[in-house]
Amino acid sequence: MKRAHFSFFVLALVLFISFFSSNTQLWAQAPTWQQIPIPKLPAFHPAQPKRIELPNGMVVFLQEDHELPTIDGTARIRGGERSVPANKTGLTDVYGEVWRTGGTKTQTGDQLDDYLEQRAAKVETGGGVDSTTVSWSCLKEDFNDVFRAFEDLLKNPEFRADKIGIAQKGLYDAISRRNDDPAQIAGREAAKLVYGANNPYARVPEYATVAAVTRQDLVEWHGKYVHPNNIILGVVGDFDSAKMEARLREAFASWPKGQAATDPEIKPEPAKPGYYEVDKTDVNQSNIHMVALGITRRNPDYFATSVFNEAFGGGFSSRLFGDIRTTKGLAYAVGGGVAAGWDHPGMLRLMVSTKSKTTIESIQALDEEIADLGKRPINDEEIKRAKDSILNSFVFRFDSPAKVLQEKMAYEFYGYPLDFLENFQKGIEKVTKEDVARVAAKYIHREQMSVLVVGNVGEFDKPLSALGAVTKLDIAIPAPPPGLVPEQGEHP
Repeated sequence: MKRAHFSFFVLALVLFISFFSSNTQLWAQAPTWQQIPIPKLPAFHPAQPKRIELPNGMVVFLQEDHELPTIDGTARIRGGERSVPANKTGLTDVYGEVWRTGGTKTQTGDQLDDYLEQRAAKVETGGGVDSTTVSWSCLKEDFNDVFRAFEDLLKNPEFRADKIGIAQKGLYDAISRRNDDPAQIAGREAAKLVYGANNPYARVPEYATVAAVTRQDLVEWHGKYVHPNNIILGVVGDFDSAKMEARLREAFASWPKGQAATDPEIKPEPAKPGYYEVDKTDVNQSNIHMVALGITRRNPDYFATSVFNEAFGGGFSSRLFGDIRTTKGLAYAVGGGVAAGWDHPGMLRLMVSTKSKTTIESIQALDEEIADLGKRPINDEEIKRAKDSILNSFVFRFDSPAKVLQEKMAYEFYGYPLDFLENFQKGIEKVTKEDVARVAAKYIHREQMSVLVVGNVGEFDKPLSALGAVTKLDIAIPAPPPGLVPEQGEHP
C-alpha cells in the first residue's frame, strides 16, 4: 500500500473509533426494532365496481381503472364439471379448450388466432368444477374489434371435430403422466378420502370417460348453460362506465333468457378414518396428508378458523413450521388448517413433506402438535401475529381494481353479500383467543382424520402399520379402450 493511502486509512480508522466511542451511549439508548411504533391499520375501502342487472338476468360489473390503456373482461357462466355425468368426466376440460380452438361459425380458431395476434389481444375460454369462462384482454383502441370476437365466440361457437381430437389427446397425455409427481398423487388421493372417489370434487378423468365425449355433448352443454341469466360479466380497464354500459346493453339486452342452471346436490362420502398408503418406489421423500371435511365460508366460525389456520399452520411464523421444521428439522414443508369452500365444505388438511427415513417420526410429530392444542392453546402473541398477517395481506391480495372485481364477482356467483370483503376484515379483528381455542376443539379431532402417506415404503423409519391398520391404495391408471392410445414406441 502506498504511504499516502496508508496514512489516509489510519486517519479514517482513528476518526471512526473516536466517533464510535463518543456515541456508544447514544447508540445504546436508541430504540430497538421492537420499540418502533406501528401505526394502526388504515380502514380498508377498495374501489367498488358498478353492478348492473339487465332485464334478461345477466349481471354486469364495471370497474374503471385508468392506469393502463387496456380493457379486460370475463364472463363466468354457471354450470361446471360437477354437473357432468361420471361416465363423461373431463367433458368441461374438452369443452373449455375446444370452445376457443374450434372458433365460431364465421371463422376457425386458427383464423381467430391471427385476428387477435394482429391486435396483441386475447380471447380465452376455460372449464371448471362449477362454472366455465370466456374472457378477453386488449388495448383500449382495439376494444370494439376484440369485443365483437368475444361476443361471437360466446354466442356462436362451432366446436370443430379436429380440435376435439386434439383436446382429447392432450388429456390422454395428462392422464398417462398423472402418477409422476408424488405431491399431485397426494392431493388427488386425499380429496378422494375426504369426498369419496366418485364425488365430482375428487374424481378425475380417465381414458374411457374422455373418449366418450362427443361434439354433440359440447353443443348440448353450450345450449343448456350459456344463457344471459346464467352469466356474470366483469369488465375492468380504461373506459367510461356510462359508455361501456351502453355498449353492453346493445350487445346483450335483447338476448333472450334460457333455462336457469341449478346446482346439483352433492354429498361427501368420506373414507373411514385410518392410515392409507401409496408406495412410490422412485422417490426419497414422503408426502403426508392428515385430512377430514372442512367448512364453508358461510359458517359463523369462518373468521375464527382463518385466524387459527394462520397461527397453527399458515406460514413461516406458524406453530407447525416453528416446531416441526425449524426446531425438530423434520420437514421440507409443513402447514395446513381448516379450509372453507364457497358452497361446499373444504378440506381440513395438515401436510408434511419429509425425507423417507423420518416419515413415521413426522406423523408422530403432527400427532403431538394436535394433542398439544388442548394443553397449550394458541396464545395472545400467536393470535396477534396471525391477525396482523391476514389483515396486512390485503394490500397484496387486493392491490388492483381487477382483483377486487374478481372477488366481487365470486360473491355474486355464490350468493354472498357484496360487502363480504369489507366485513371479512371486521370479522378477523373481532376474533379472540377464546374463539380460536373453541374452533380448534370443535374441528381438530385426530381420531376422525384419515392419514395418507405417499412415499417409498421400503425406506420408512418404521412400517406405517406400526401406527395402526393400513389400507394400500391402488393408483394404477385404467387401461384405455383398444386402439385409443398408441402403444409405447408406436407412432400415432
